[in-house]
Amino acid sequence: MQAQDLSRYVNPFIGTSGDGHTFPGATLPFGLVQLSPETNNYSWQYSSGYRYEDSTIIGFAHTHLNGTGWMDLGDMLMLPYTGNRIKEIYRSRIDKKSEKATTGYYIVNLPDEGIKVELTATHRTGVQRYTFTKGGESHILMDFQSGLVSHADSVNTHVLDAKITVENNTVISGYTHTKNWVEKKIFFVIEFSKPFVRSEFLDEDTKRKLIVGYTTQTGEVIETRVAISSVSIEGARQNLSESKDKSFETVKTEALDVWNTYLSKITIKGSKEQKFNFYTSMYHLFIQPNNMADADGRYTGADDKVHQSANKTYYTTFSIWDTYRAAHPLYTIISPEKDRDMVYSILDHYDAVGMLPIWTLWGKENYTMIGNHAVPIIVDAYFKGLLKQEDTERAYNAIKQSLTKNSWHKYDWSLYDKYGYLPADTVTNESVSRTLESTTDDWCAAQMAKSLGKEADCRFFSKRAGYYKNLYDPSTKLMRPKKMNGEWVSPFDPIEVSPPGYGDYTEGNAWQYTWHVQHDIEGLIELMGGKQPFMLKLDTLFTLDPKVYAKTGTVFDVAGLIGQYAHGNEPSHHVAYLYNYADAPWKTQEMIPRILKTQYLNKPDGLSGNDDCGQMSAWYILSSLGFYPVNPASGIFDIGAPFFKRASVKVGDKVLTIQAKKLSSKNKYIQAIQLNGKPYHSYQINYSDIMKGGTLQFIMGKEKRSIK
Repeated sequence: MQAQDLSRYVNPFIGTSGDGHTFPGATLPFGLVQLSPETNNYSWQYSSGYRYEDSTIIGFAHTHLNGTGWMDLGDMLMLPYTGNRIKEIYRSRIDKKSEKATTGYYIVNLPDEGIKVELTATHRTGVQRYTFTKGGESHILMDFQSGLVSHADSVNTHVLDAKITVENNTVISGYTHTKNWVEKKIFFVIEFSKPFVRSEFLDEDTKRKLIVGYTTQTGEVIETRVAISSVSIEGARQNLSESKDKSFETVKTEALDVWNTYLSKITIKGSKEQKFNFYTSMYHLFIQPNNMADADGRYTGADDKVHQSANKTYYTTFSIWDTYRAAHPLYTIISPEKDRDMVYSILDHYDAVGMLPIWTLWGKENYTMIGNHAVPIIVDAYFKGLLKQEDTERAYNAIKQSLTKNSWHKYDWSLYDKYGYLPADTVTNESVSRTLESTTDDWCAAQMAKSLGKEADCRFFSKRAGYYKNLYDPSTKLMRPKKMNGEWVSPFDPIEVSPPGYGDYTEGNAWQYTWHVQHDIEGLIELMGGKQPFMLKLDTLFTLDPKVYAKTGTVFDVAGLIGQYAHGNEPSHHVAYLYNYADAPWKTQEMIPRILKTQYLNKPDGLSGNDDCGQMSAWYILSSLGFYPVNPASGIFDIGAPFFKRASVKVGDKVLTIQAKKLSSKNKYIQAIQLNGKPYHSYQINYSDIMKGGTLQFIMGKEKRSIK
């Protein structure tokens, strides 16, 4: 049975303006290639290489990041043009009215060139189709020097080495060796549908900018196919076979079919705008992590050695600090086999370098952000039965070693254990956030140790999991930096934001990080003096003046403010659900629809923050269904408020149907819940119950009440 065409509700331009940092080009679910236009190639605003408001482009590159807060990739930039125009800066005007995108397809006209450009992709190959609307001399520029970097002066220095070979008049091959966020090699083979009649390197010294030329007729079409590999040129040539003997239209149609298979994992009954937000979120969720294994299963690992994957998958682009919160728990529901393969890739990374990954790109570690949140991802998969029994010791050993070895510059475990926190006068950056996030990892390690009968380890990690209590200041009822001598750091401003590399919090402030005790909300409630004070503190969070500032550095990534709640950044993502723990579930039921309606809009600047490799999108998907994992490794999903009258979620060979009876703008409060026709008196639902399928029914009404 063919999946229904839900791609018509995907708008790849959502998030391409503002702080979303998404790209509109062609890719496949978890694909290695992301073929997309670039309007600039440096600065934080151009992390994906593209901003919707721009009216010119510099070309079409084959690798991009979805919604990240830093720059890399943008490899193999190509730009067709007509005539003999060669400028110092290569750029072309685009006709914005002609620009369109959907799943696996992008189209735009270059009016000054008289060229229509269309893009599509297979997993490892980007396919471009150029239609020349006027005859004459035409060219294709290939800029192997270009890449997405943080500063303009880095554009010409980030390439350490490159070799480009014109094999004949239809094939060009080579590699680029670059260093930016990570150091990497990308091998490529480019195949042209029409033999070029001339070729010329514009930079004879480095030979990194190549032009090939044609004489084209009006209406003539030239296609290019670019395959990439982390292993070798021959690996890229083998990957090129994915599109071999297939027309552009066939590749485009196959990409659409693959996307519809993934999009159809969940169907909803909602408004047109809701469908655009929902299915674009589904689209963004599945863009990454990226399977970087070649068609034969080979890949270059974190140790720079070539490895062989038995199932031909090795995932990279792990924005783990973001995605452990909701994206991975969501994968375990709708694509558990993919989450399992991701966990094995994480373990393979450990085997290669002796450390679980923090943030990987092109298989390499960049150590961005804090904590070691591969731990909750592994533990979550373990308790959900996604690991083979024979691999549990391997997984636990990777967790224990990563959380106890002094092998990472952001964590001195002896200091952590000596004081029960990271002292701010020794750890001068992010001391509070690093401590809090590590306690969540420790809790996860303790649960797995307990399950495996490792009692001493369980006691050790359980003690660590309580270290968050050592940074709680009863006088302010906030998490506060502390010195080695036990004194609080003064002066203390709870709304001052710490940009990366500055201050005591990570992309946040005390108000936002105080709630970062995902594994022990009950313990946090006790610290605050009980449920009533806890609830009042939450009320204050959502009603404070929504202003933040930084004494040092620049404020960014702290956006989507509702009071001091910052939905545009991940540490806040679970907070609206905490009213459930204070016996005020109606406040969660008020807040969740508000966030869904205000922080996600069907327009280019419709995301309140970076999509962060699908985490912002995962929050939307789960929260709109009616539940979200406050503790991502617990196997428990906390109930919020359903956003649709009906949704169907494919869970293996079963279906979970979610119904919201009498749902309206006024009937926004849950009056009762039924699971498979039986009364349900909890604001939490277990993963195992979700995966059994059946019917989860919410009865909605106007009354603020509890179902307990």
